[in-house]
Amino acid sequence: MKSEEDYKRVLTELEFQVTRKKATEPAFSGCYWEHDVPGIYMCKCCSAKLFNSQDKFNSGTGWPSYSREISKGVIKERIDKEYGMVRIEILCNMCNAHLGHVFPDGPKPTGLRYCVNSASLNFVPKNKINEVNS
Repeated sequence: MKSEEDYKRVLTELEFQVTRKKATEPAFSGCYWEHDVPGIYMCKCCSAKLFNSQDKFNSGTGWPSYSREISKGVIKERIDKEYGMVRIEILCNMCNAHLGHVFPDGPKPTGLRYCVNSASLNFVPKNKINEVNS
């Protein structure tokens, strides 16, 4: 685990605010909301594999949306009662980076919409995945 100071050195201010302080990037502003390239999305803070591009869909919300996590247990859920709402916050299970929220209005078969901040993600194209695995 990195310290807050370590994260401040390696992340941009927006990435730090989103992943470590639970901020939300403005809708339609992140680099992955319209991204449509085969590959995997990884945690910006620890490089854990989080989402497969095959599970990405256009939810019309302005944030990248996925119907499932890449494998069971990579995402941790926590009740979020901020701003007078009750939502389910999603975090990286490896480093506790704030990713976004999950909602029960996604496509079949899961019915889930993992609504994620682009600032919390890195992307590895399909043709480079073997390099990440080695």
